[in-house]
Amino acid sequence: MRIEFTKMHGLGNDFVVLDGRTGALPPMDAALAAALADRHTGIGCDQLIVLAPSDLGDFQMLIFNSDGSQVEACGNATRAVGLLHGRPATIETLGGLLSTTPTDTGISVEMGKPRFGWQQIPLGYAMDTHAMPVAWEELVNPIAVNVGNPHAIFFVDDPYQIDMVRLGPLVENDPIFPERVNVNVAAVTARDAITLRVWERGAGLTRACGTGACATAIGAMKRGLVDRKVTVTLPGGPLVIEWRDDDVIVMTGPATESFRGSFDMADYRDPARDMPDKVDA
Repeated sequence: MRIEFTKMHGLGNDFVVLDGRTGALPPMDAALAAALADRHTGIGCDQLIVLAPSDLGDFQMLIFNSDGSQVEACGNATRAVGLLHGRPATIETLGGLLSTTPTDTGISVEMGKPRFGWQQIPLGYAMDTHAMPVAWEELVNPIAVNVGNPHAIFFVDDPYQIDMVRLGPLVENDPIFPERVNVNVAAVTARDAITLRVWERGAGLTRACGTGACATAIGAMKRGLVDRKVTVTLPGGPLVIEWRDDDVIVMTGPATESFRGSFDMADYRDPARDMPDKVDA
């Protein structure tokens, strides 16, 4: 059975999108998602996105990391899917309903309201999420925010001096985060500007993370470091994050379609597959 896909990215955070809004797709599981996401033997992506019909919104978006784990939300993927849809939409995710609107500069996404309670992150036990009394070497006292998925934000002098490849997995997999966590290291450079790097749970170091940009902006706002609208610059480029008076986070930024192709589902379910020549793009 051949399945069509669309390869997309948001500031270099890339996705394979399978569109099942009008026709049923075969069931997705962790092993199949990881096989498709593999950059050497699969199509290659940070996240695999599956679109399906929804009773709550215009359609549903399911998100699988490159290791096959399923996550609640992805801001960059939401912009990409908003571009694919081509008009305003309400999208059902495991993290709640998200609204997208095309703009002159890309896609604007209403990401919902941030959550700060220790049980909402979640953490392993009660503590102050505004300045967690924990440290991993030079990464100390993060603020924890849930913006559809969990984030720990560390404010540092220079994010590019932090060894994220080594420290990212230590924080992500610490038992204090029972559902693991996305790790953000950020520097505030002006009242309206933040520089950010993100280690995504289940995906690793990424060029961009929309929910990470949202969580980091909200964390900086909660600490009084920035105003209510900021530009967050990631390795892949900038996103504009606004925290409106109604408590809703709005993220605006670009999304891009890279190419389209198809694959045979059976090739990726077979453990003995030889996949480098299986994708027709």
